[in-house]
Amino acid sequence: MFDKVKKNGTEQLGKTNRIVEGTSIIGDIVSKADFRLDGELIGNFTSQGKLVIGASGVIKGEIICNNADIEGEFHGKIKVLEILNIKATARIHGEVAVGKLSIEPGAEFTATCTMLKNNEVTNKDGKGAQQKQAE
Repeated sequence: MFDKVKKNGTEQLGKTNRIVEGTSIIGDIVSKADFRLDGELIGNFTSQGKLVIGASGVIKGEIICNNADIEGEFHGKIKVLEILNIKATARIHGEVAVGKLSIEPGAEFTATCTMLKNNEVTNKDGKGAQQKQAE
């Protein structure tokens, strides 16, 4: 009578995974939900949600996500399909591809930056954007 009907993709809304300060992970992380990292990740990160790298957080590898806020340190390639917010305490080194970019004064941004174009399809399965081959 009161059976719960699962809604595709919505069961993860409002839930956040968290890796706390002092934790170090070597390997890849795949998540459908939002994610906050205050520890260290050496590897790749893929998410359909938002990634927050806290002030003590460090990622060395490749990131693909829909939205991101970076307060800590990142080395590698990052693709953010929607909005990337880089806070004043952030240190970014590598390659950045974004839909929209916000950088606070004081942030260290040593990277090549590419803005994703309107003709790029955002793939919501967490595997990143794929470019249309319309030429």
